Amino acid sequence: MDVVLSERDKMLSGAPYDVGCPDLVKLRRRAQSLMRSFNQTIEGEASRPELLTALLGTWNGAIIRAPFHVDYGQHIHFGPGVFVNFNCVILDVCEVRIGARTQIGPNVQILTADHPRDATRRAQGIEFGKPVTIGADVWIGGGAILLPGVTVGDGAIIAAGAVVTRDVAARATVGGNPARKLQGRQG
Repeated sequence: MDVVLSERDKMLSGAPYDVGCPDLVKLRRRAQSLMRSFNQTIEGEASRPELLTALLGTWNGAIIRAPFHVDYGQHIHFGPGVFVNFNCVILDVCEVRIGARTQIGPNVQILTADHPRDATRRAQGIEFGKPVTIGADVWIGGGAILLPGVTVGDGAIIAAGAVVTRDVAARATVGGNPARKLQGRQG
């Protein structure tokens, strides 16, 4: 007997899924409502922990500066001591795991969502994704973009404006578009 996967199960597994599925629309609307409420708060407001706990898969006390934008939120997992600066966008159609003490600069985009290269499939609302994993003690500079499926090792540095298209080794420093290892850089 064949097992029938829900569109959410397909999405999380990286298989093609229908983005317009009513269950997924409902989950995105929930996230949008929570984001709207969070993004209207200021630092220190008592409602922030409750909103972030409801929005995220694992909040773990991360400091997140508004505005903050996600697709679903519940597929994002922060380790302790994470800092996220203004205007971060995380498209979490697959899991995003961010390790302890990682610092994320302003205007960073972490993208798990991808689209078919075939225009007909795109027009049908078909998408897929790949998870993103960021290790502990990583520093991601302002305006950097991490594309679907990348893994960033512990202690790595992503330069401001870098477009990360492939995995980054632990303690490596990368920059540019596409991001490449930078030689002779010291912290």
